[in-house]
Amino acid sequence: MMSNHTHTVLHVDDIKAKRLSDKAVIIRWHKLFKGTILSHKYIQGERLDSAQQYFLNKDIEQFRERLSSISWFMRVLNESIARKANKEDNCTGRFWEGRFKSQALLDEAALAACMAYVDLNPVRAKMADTPETSEYTSVKTRCEHAKEGKQPKHLARFAGSPRKHMPKGLPFELKSYLELVELTGRCMRADKRGAINPINSPILDRLNIAPENWLKLTTQFTKVFHGAVGRPQKLDNYCASLEIKRRANYKQCEKLLA
Repeated sequence: MMSNHTHTVLHVDDIKAKRLSDKAVIIRWHKLFKGTILSHKYIQGERLDSAQQYFLNKDIEQFRERLSSISWFMRVLNESIARKANKEDNCTGRFWEGRFKSQALLDEAALAACMAYVDLNPVRAKMADTPETSEYTSVKTRCEHAKEGKQPKHLARFAGSPRKHMPKGLPFELKSYLELVELTGRCMRADKRGAINPINSPILDRLNIAPENWLKLTTQFTKVFHGAVGRPQKLDNYCASLEIKRRANYKQCEKLLA
């Protein structure tokens, strides 16, 4: 979180969203919004007739989709911040300059570069000297928990190096990532072009990122990329999946308009 904008790296778990029971979806939705008369009746165990159940199923389908939507996540986040800010300033109207921008991170290299770019925002802006003193960053929270040999529950866990049967989490080792961010931050604070020794950065070797490219990525990520980020093959697969979705939506529109 910076003074006038935020950066967030998100993982959307579509599989988990689809597996949630109807009741679990409604309970999660009620934590954010009031819900509907039918959703409250369902939670309270009241019997619904066929017509009521039909409309409730439609609502649940919409709730499930929105709970795994980045757009709705940002809507709720930005609206709550805007309301609090307007209340403090005793004013009304728009708080944010424009709509949020999002980029798809398609592989481990893109993920690591974007995470480091976000974590080093305060260092790059000369608001902090080191990552562990950067206020309102994930890296500071991770450093504080690491002192006790723990990982914060509200952030994605570091699960280790990528492998076939890998537990859910970030495909890096926490220690290696923290060391890399610290080393990168030192280069940035030197007020001159820095260099990272690959020997001291096993993550860079594993991800096949040259040290000089790493510094460019972690200082100019949003300038270098303006869309999905990943290696050529990943980008090809991503574009192909978007084309499939586009055709499916087109066919659905044709049926509705027929």
